[in-house]
Amino acid sequence: MGQFRFLTAGESHGKWLVAVIEGMVAGLSISEDYIAQDLKRRQAGYGRSARMKIEQDKAEIISGVRHGLTIGSPISLLILNRVWEGWQEIMSVVSVDKEIEPLTAPRPGHADLAGVLKYGIEDIRPILERASARETAARVAIGAVARKFLEEFGITIHSHTISVGKHRVKQLKTIDWQRVEKSPVRCADAKVEKTMTAAIDEARNEGDTLGGVFEVIADGVPVGLGSHVQWDLRLDGQIAQAIMSIQAVKGVEIGDGFSVASIKGSKVQDIIETSPKGAPMPWHRATNSAGGTEGGISNGQPIVIRAAVKPIATLGKPLQSVDLRTGKKTEAHYERSDVCVVPAAGVIGEAMLAIVLTSAMLTKFGGDHLKETLTNYKNYISSVCSRNRYATS
Repeated sequence: MGQFRFLTAGESHGKWLVAVIEGMVAGLSISEDYIAQDLKRRQAGYGRSARMKIEQDKAEIISGVRHGLTIGSPISLLILNRVWEGWQEIMSVVSVDKEIEPLTAPRPGHADLAGVLKYGIEDIRPILERASARETAARVAIGAVARKFLEEFGITIHSHTISVGKHRVKQLKTIDWQRVEKSPVRCADAKVEKTMTAAIDEARNEGDTLGGVFEVIADGVPVGLGSHVQWDLRLDGQIAQAIMSIQAVKGVEIGDGFSVASIKGSKVQDIIETSPKGAPMPWHRATNSAGGTEGGISNGQPIVIRAAVKPIATLGKPLQSVDLRTGKKTEAHYERSDVCVVPAAGVIGEAMLAIVLTSAMLTKFGGDHLKETLTNYKNYISSVCSRNRYATS
């Protein structure tokens, strides 16, 4: 991904989740309390499991920060899994005398069967533990660090729920982000919110699950991030990969995405217009069908992405499966799980977009200290405006 990269480690019911961030500049103000805000948002949302009442996620900063400022070295974070207390034998890192009953009934739609076949093991537990979306708590912590960096450049990122099941919000001209954050399903429309929560209740009562669509919007992104010259440098490709990597996401679109496939080109492209004097940039677009990227490069418009989240695979009324030991028909394994994760997935989407944009910003503007990166950024923006005869002095 360039200068900024990360790794996560840990299992769903293991002792810790671990995150290591490399490539963040020195001089960025960051705190555990700031990171905790996004971790709390990830835990919220109508349809989450009882585990969210147990966990009180907080990332402990272990390295890379001194006196509240990053120092340019790798940042490491630890997040305690509170459920570990009841799982110490099952998830012990050393051998235990007690016989642990293996899980052998894979869930359709989960990594269970493909994982045990790939790694040549007979117990689903090791696959289940790492494939779990619990891992995204570490990603959200990393994303909070990235978000703090982007704020220095005036870049903000928000998300909201567009649909849960068949209940969908109509296109909104403006979004009240404060209302979204207060909504139990992170929905901007109060009427649709009620139908969403009712649908989640119905699915829970039926032992079923629901998916949906979330949207993430990044405002203030400068023109020129990413590149057209190689496939892996294209910003839209990097964004799509990052969002697609979120557990249960099965589809990603940027801008108007799939809907433009049936429309003539003359109705799709974002017309370029001259901005009035005094505007921040000498030009603007009449629309944003492209979702902020053209040719793999950010074009100065808001980055707009949407992701389709499938109903999660762990059902209260398990589907049919096959026992790996006997080959006989059985019910799939059930473990405490969510009914709907779309509201939380939006927060994870924010984190992943923040990570990609931070990587792109550092690749474009470089620097070892935040002041240096900011200077490079300001010089670039000034240069972009001065290259156009309509730029204001």
